[in-house]
Amino acid sequence: MPRALQEWTVLPHGHLTQLADNILTVTGDLHMPVGDFPRRMTVVRLRDRRLVIYSAIALGEIEMRAIERFGLPAFLVVPGDLHRMDAKIWKDRYPDLRVVAPSGARAKVEKVVHVDATSVDFGDPNVSLVEVRGTGGHEAALIVKTRMGTNLVVNDIIANMPDRRGFGGWLLRLVGFTGSGPRVPRIVKRKIVDDPLAMRSQLERWASLTPLRRIIVSHGTPIEREPQRALRRIATSLGHGRGHQHV
Repeated sequence: MPRALQEWTVLPHGHLTQLADNILTVTGDLHMPVGDFPRRMTVVRLRDRRLVIYSAIALGEIEMRAIERFGLPAFLVVPGDLHRMDAKIWKDRYPDLRVVAPSGARAKVEKVVHVDATSVDFGDPNVSLVEVRGTGGHEAALIVKTRMGTNLVVNDIIANMPDRRGFGGWLLRLVGFTGSGPRVPRIVKRKIVDDPLAMRSQLERWASLTPLRRIIVSHGTPIEREPQRALRRIATSLGHGRGHQHV
């Protein structure tokens, strides 16, 4: 993980995009030895106009003012061990933020910022935070219901990045972050997934969400074409048989 930022530092990023009435998203680039690596922040507005910030990225002042017009930052979700780089500076900027991280990631996140909770009730029946089964509590996802359907917001467990050229592209493909279609990166399977069948069961349950409008991933393009079919295909890649049944 890149070193946690201590001061508000704006790295290259795009423009805020509104995916639904209550969802904003923006992508940024991390400069890595293998080349620029995309990352995504998702902002969800609750029915009382409080905001859930998922996988925070420091933005320029124009974009930050746009977020503040959208609602009041209230929850900072650090969805996994490696997505804590901007957590401290967001908490410094908005001291009243309630920081939430999955239970398995709590110890690492607390090296950067105090974690207030590992589970949370947002006070909105249309927005819920869940720990991803089969990851040892190291990944958290959001389920966001809108008028147009359900949105699933995930972190590292699903990537949707095309192949790239050069040595960096070769390395990203080697660790499984790029390829043809959405996938669980091989490095994530090795480092995070501790129960493939439980995770397979989780993905299959998500595939039954009706109607599932899109899957918003932290690394890559949102999956809007046949997202249920994509989840079933990814689930199959995790092995045969059935995992534990979870909601």
